[in-house]
Amino acid sequence: MGSSDTGLNNDDESATVSDDSNTETDSDMRTETYEECQSSHPPSVFVNDEKVLAFHSGQYYEAKVIRALYEGNKWGFFVHYTGWNKTWDEWVGTDRLLKHTEENVQKQKALKERLEMERKTKAVQAPQMKPKNSGVSRGRKRRNDSLNKEKDLVPLEKLVNLQIPSTLKKQLVDDCEFITHQSKLVKLPRTPNVQDICTKYCEYRSKKDVMMPESTAEIMKGLRCYFDKALPAMLLYKSERQQYTCAIRDDVSPSTVYGAEHLLRLFVKLPELLAHANIEEETLTELHQKLVHFLRFLQKNQSAFFLSTYHVPEDSEENTIKQDH
Repeated sequence: MGSSDTGLNNDDESATVSDDSNTETDSDMRTETYEECQSSHPPSVFVNDEKVLAFHSGQYYEAKVIRALYEGNKWGFFVHYTGWNKTWDEWVGTDRLLKHTEENVQKQKALKERLEMERKTKAVQAPQMKPKNSGVSRGRKRRNDSLNKEKDLVPLEKLVNLQIPSTLKKQLVDDCEFITHQSKLVKLPRTPNVQDICTKYCEYRSKKDVMMPESTAEIMKGLRCYFDKALPAMLLYKSERQQYTCAIRDDVSPSTVYGAEHLLRLFVKLPELLAHANIEEETLTELHQKLVHFLRFLQKNQSAFFLSTYHVPEDSEENTIKQDH
């Protein structure tokens, strides 16, 4: 599970994006009650409102059975993970649940400690691994392999679940279509640029909350920093690299040149980047909330922040004219 714990109000749906939520509503479920199931089917091992341990992504978490349903000759249980947002509620089978007993709680703790120990061991050993001197490509491959293995060992509580609203997902699809299939580019410099958008968000939050914490401004500053570093490394398509080389010179920050189109790409990569950052859990929780609210802000201002179409680069236009003649 990602770090969607929302502190004192973990079940507040305002801290999540509901467009793509997997949470099932009563209208999605059969109306057969738990008592009716028990009277006509084999008895269930777990009951409604029972406190349990639920297995998710490698370890057990405390959870509560919200609803039990007998279907397809087996019992299923809709569970809520204690301390996590409702977006993590899900249906699980009997094989993923344990009774909440002292013995099983100790098993849960032992499993968590073992995973943490393995992570620390790998972290210590990783710097000692050196690629053989057999060429740049092999060395790069080994570094990538090492990074992939390290990703698998990131503590689950460090993961951030950022659900991108459906309209912004479509924006990403259109972005890819323009760049990769239509050979178009975002015309630079963009207005508003990333720095402008972050400033507008701070102003927007201050109007809604006069006592806006300084952390919001700090998070926006950190977001711009992430963007500036990540853009050339992982946010550009191959066909955009020449444009980047021409646009970013003399220590110009990408966040003052690029706009919402490239900023949105960062949110696809953020869970991966934040998973490797040394951020305390409480800070990570607050960060998650702010980023979700920021995504909503982008969605609300989508028509003002994003381009509806991209332009054909001048060199492509010149090549087309030459071919026509």
